[in-house]
Amino acid sequence: MSEFHEPAEELSKETRNYRRALNTLQEEVEAIDWYQQRMDACDDEQLFKILEHNRNEEMEHASMTIEWLRRNQPGWDKQLRTYLFTEGDITSDDLKPESSAASNKKDDDGSLKIGKIKK
Repeated sequence: MSEFHEPAEELSKETRNYRRALNTLQEEVEAIDWYQQRMDACDDEQLFKILEHNRNEEMEHASMTIEWLRRNQPGWDKQLRTYLFTEGDITSDDLKPESSAASNKKDDDGSLKIGKIKK
């Protein structure tokens, strides 16, 4: 993911920044994998703790980059709001944004839980 697929001068500033963020995310995820593998193979307790600390910092960096993408590149916010911090089957149609189950949730009494208007 290190090269543009189109001539850079034809890409907008926003697209070039998205690319930088996506490259960063890829690098952070690869680093998480590297540290995890080193932890599995490590037989020194102190070094294990250092590797674990480093892996966790890479997770923080990846999370920060995802948040930047959510705030800046259209589409991320909707997908992250749909799939993050949910329970059950991630592939369930109930979680898909276009699902009526996900977009028209009502309480058992049929109410949309809109507060009463005060007089």
